This record gives sequence, structure tokens and C-alpha cells, in this order.
Amino acid sequence: MAKKIVILEDNAERRAVMRACIADRFYTFESHFFDEVAEMITLLETHLADALVISLDNDLDMKPGADGHAVDVGEGRQVAEFLAARAPVCPVIIHTSNTNAAVAMTESLHAAGWKTKRVVPMDDTEWIEDDWFFAMRRILVGPIKRNRSGSPT
Repeated sequence: MAKKIVILEDNAERRAVMRACIADRFYTFESHFFDEVAEMITLLETHLADALVISLDNDLDMKPGADGHAVDVGEGRQVAEFLAARAPVCPVIIHTSNTNAAVAMTESLHAAGWKTKRVVPMDDTEWIEDDWFFAMRRILVGPIKRNRSGSPT
């Protein structure tokens, strides 16, 4: 099975920047983007063991339903609760500006043994290349090794 990067993000512009970052450096891995909690959990139920990293937004926009009424697609906290009920397999990046939700997700995941990294969205999509992708790279590749002079090796 191919290793997977699994991301919950409902904003199309953010997804496009995230996709570009991943495609540029981590094209050897499958990337799966979701804007609905139920769809993401469906994938994780069968492929959690293949996940290299999971990234969670919390506050997802409602979608228009077939009858014209708004449909609640869930929130990242639900995915965190799903993960917390399972053995840890990979780190989780929490990328939400909702501080209360980020704390709740972090606490439930840590209590279950999952490692997390918090990234705070700001400056439109600048944070994706500056902070989110750095966290993703560090998880997938590891820290940059430096020689005695402090230069990367």
C-alpha cells in the first residue's frame, strides 16, 4: 500500500497551496484531501495504518444540500476523537485558528499517545508555505542535520 498524507481542509485556496507544496517535495506519497469529516473517517477506517501524517482543520463550512438547506459536514475535533480511540500510527498537524478546538484536539490525542504539532493559520495562505509545510517536512524527513559550523549537511 502507498503511504498517505491525509488532510482535512475545506478552503479551496488553502488546499491548492497545500497540494502544490506536497506535489513539489513529496510527490512519491499519496495525498488525500477532505472537506467532510465522514469521508475522511471512511478512508481512515481502512487505511489508517498507511498514514504518514494527518493534518486537521477544525471549523468546516457547511455545504448546500440537495434540498437547498445547509448540511453540517462536521469538525476536526470529531476526527481527533476518532483517532484518539485508536493506536497512534503517525503525527497529527492541527492547523486551526480556533484555539479552544486546537487545545481540545491536542489534549485528546496526547492522552491517547499521538504526537501533534500545532500550526496557526494567519496572513491569508502565507502560513502554509512558512509554517505548515515546514511542520510537514520535519515530520516526513526529520530535522535538518547541521555540521559543527551550523551549516546544513
